[in-house]
Amino acid sequence: MTEVVESKQDRIARRQIDKFEARRTELAVATLHTLAELGYARTSLREIAQKSEFSHGVLHYYFADKRDLITHAVRQYEAVCVTRYDEAVASATSAEELKCEFVGMFFATLKADAPLHRLWYDLRNQSLFEESFREDVLEIDEHRQAMIWRVVSRYAELAGGEPATSPAAGYVMLDGIFQRALLHSLSGMDSSVGELEQELDHVLDLLVTAS
Repeated sequence: MTEVVESKQDRIARRQIDKFEARRTELAVATLHTLAELGYARTSLREIAQKSEFSHGVLHYYFADKRDLITHAVRQYEAVCVTRYDEAVASATSAEELKCEFVGMFFATLKADAPLHRLWYDLRNQSLFEESFREDVLEIDEHRQAMIWRVVSRYAELAGGEPATSPAAGYVMLDGIFQRALLHSLSGMDSSVGELEQELDHVLDLLVTAS
């Protein structure tokens, strides 16, 4: 009898935890664009509350501080983003097709979701100063690296070659292009962004060696 009662109590406790986490995710997603607009340095739970439909008390109940909220929000966004190229990887039947799809999507998401990408780089920069961010940032970075490597390795396979670099080096090269293009896009330097788009086409070939 005691075991049955404990089992019911465990289920109730788990449901309460699940509901709490679900609410945290809901709030994080709902405030994501506000976070992206303000950035880390100018953000507090109170400021986020003022720019959203949620009260400061509600946000403070579900999140210990702005670090907790920002990390959770970026995690939710990245969980979707790290699969953005998977369909192109799976459906491409030639190296040229995959390259065109990848380059197009690479710069399309940069323009469409610039504030959200800016928030990610803001969080990553903050992790250099605040140790509490590092574990989350490193984990997200690993997922982003894996996303890029799926593209590079499949492109090499379709081209009949082999990757010419490690997953880490390939990611750093392409992420560097993305971050620079994002900065130039936010600065209104459209011609520079166009040049980087053309460069990406060539860089992808540099990441592959002929067999």
